[in-house]
Amino acid sequence: MKRFSLAALLAAFFVFLALSVSIRQAVLLMVGIGMGMALAGARFGFTTGWRQLIENKDPQGVTGQALLLALASLAALPLLGVFPELHAALGPPSVSLLLGAFVFGLAMQIADGCGSGTLYKAGLGVPLNMGILPLFALGSFLGSVHLDRWLSLGQVAPVGLATELGTGGALLLTLALLAAALLLARAWVGPGRQWIGRRWVWGAIVLAVLATLNLLLAGQPWGVVYGFGLWAGKVSVALGLFDPSLNAFWGQEGNAQRISQTVLMDVTTITNIGILGGALWIAARSGPGADKPLTRQQWIVGLVAGFVLGYSSRLAFGCNIGAMLSGISTGSLHGWLWVPLAFAGSLVGVRVRRYYRY
Repeated sequence: MKRFSLAALLAAFFVFLALSVSIRQAVLLMVGIGMGMALAGARFGFTTGWRQLIENKDPQGVTGQALLLALASLAALPLLGVFPELHAALGPPSVSLLLGAFVFGLAMQIADGCGSGTLYKAGLGVPLNMGILPLFALGSFLGSVHLDRWLSLGQVAPVGLATELGTGGALLLTLALLAAALLLARAWVGPGRQWIGRRWVWGAIVLAVLATLNLLLAGQPWGVVYGFGLWAGKVSVALGLFDPSLNAFWGQEGNAQRISQTVLMDVTTITNIGILGGALWIAARSGPGADKPLTRQQWIVGLVAGFVLGYSSRLAFGCNIGAMLSGISTGSLHGWLWVPLAFAGSLVGVRVRRYYRY
């Protein structure tokens, strides 16, 4: 699509949202577009950063991610302390979280993308990620349908670091843990490595600013996975295949409201659409990346991994955005539990990926 045509389409959608839905949703669309442009323009891939650290002992990606987490925490935690109407991304430590995070980390390496990665790469026109997107949505929806069964295996109440330690204590602990993570990365890669990459730095700064704007506008942290599950849920209800009132997750008041109203009222849906639009803009400017053709086996394995990615992300209460970035930056213990388990899954996933010669 030509950039002028795309700009006209996005502008028309912005006006439609402003006039027919709300000004907030229209502005959130612009935030999402900025997110998509930053993710695609900087190639700020959470999956790629971890894989480069594991396979090449290249720490630039995880340094960029640590910078993003630090900047987002420096903004989000004080804001949550001042404005009680803002909500943290709290998830319950549970068997569901532990298993889901590990499987998610494994699957994201095979599928070559987390939630945000799948979105922006689909926007860039990468064929595998375009095929994965609807399967990710289906998996996320089915994960939400089954979530109560997984939670019955064991869970404790969500833990907010700011509630336990205060805003200052939560922020100091978060920064200390990020520093410790970088020290572990230093032990992993050894000396003589380049730690700072320009694209990772500017990507981290821009994404931190946009994540903060999302928190202020939406009243909740940036998320991706919920929107996917909502899309598949809406389709299932429209086809008469699913009754949300009979399900523990979708029967909850907030979720029941969202699945019954237009998806344009959902803040996660709007930013997801924006991410696609922002990535399309980058693709229109520079052209899609040249990806080697995949074999039939690689397609099958990748698509199955995409479905598993969606299912496990719901069990884990988010992906690299909802669980890691938003969880950690708003002081949720579940974000810190998610990271080592997802990384352990990635250690397995990169080997599976290598076996199928991706």
